[in-house]
Amino acid sequence: MNQMQRILSARRLSHSIIPQSCFLHRRWFATSETDASSPPLMLRRPQKIQTLEDKASNKSRSTASTTSSLNEQELAKFSAIADTWWHSEGPFKPLHLMNPTRLAFIRSTLCRHFSKDPSSARPFEGLRLIDVGCGGGLLSEPLARMGATVTGIDAVDKNVKIARLHADMDPMTSKIEYQCTTAEKLVDEGRTFDAVLALEVIEHVANPAEFCNSLSALTIPNGATILSTINRSMRAYASAIVAAEYILQWLPKGTHEWSSFLTTEELTMILQRASIDVKEMAGFVYNPITGRWLLSDDISVNFIAYGTKKE
Repeated sequence: MNQMQRILSARRLSHSIIPQSCFLHRRWFATSETDASSPPLMLRRPQKIQTLEDKASNKSRSTASTTSSLNEQELAKFSAIADTWWHSEGPFKPLHLMNPTRLAFIRSTLCRHFSKDPSSARPFEGLRLIDVGCGGGLLSEPLARMGATVTGIDAVDKNVKIARLHADMDPMTSKIEYQCTTAEKLVDEGRTFDAVLALEVIEHVANPAEFCNSLSALTIPNGATILSTINRSMRAYASAIVAAEYILQWLPKGTHEWSSFLTTEELTMILQRASIDVKEMAGFVYNPITGRWLLSDDISVNFIAYGTKKE
């Protein structure tokens, strides 16, 4: 298994949506092939919220499909709390709090990758992005406001309906293409994008390697792929499960299973085998005093990875 190289020089990054610099804390990775085999983890993927289902029926361009990378038990779990996607104090409160920090990393890496101006109000103008596992659209909407042509897909129909309803309330987001479908289905249709994003999803899929192969197939050559997830570490068990689900009750009990998490090395290897070279990683650290998440060099719990598709 490849050994991660030590962290290079990092600049402080505000957790605001528009960072002054597009360089973040970085961990760089070797891109040589490895013979180590990844463990047979059975992962699952969380989906998210919806409400006002009947009203959205005509608006959600849904084409439901099932694939072997999905875990039906996970889909049912997140469908049950779909009503609360846009409730900032509901089950998805952690994502609401983390979203500005996730977007700061995305803005920084994609501006650098596509030679865009990070100080622009709409730096993603002209880019086609897909938000895989979009839930209620928490990530898709700000990406659209930054100028991207956004496609959001989710395997839970309720999530797509909620996302469509909420996006239609703002002219800047009403053109987002939402579909109830899967990455594998879009691969079959021959769809490709400049950047593929799958945040907080891979820990809930049944087959991480197959899922990453689909993400790679959706990415154009030399395009960008960004994933975020939770590290399989004892610190992650203590904070993401014991604290978040049982003590602080930020998430419903049973939202995550520690055995379904991937280590940073495992994710790097899986992506490499899917023709995606991981270029940078950053951690998310929660500050209980300010109630905010910050980008950090500490990737032992929550982390996000940016990679490029081999040409």
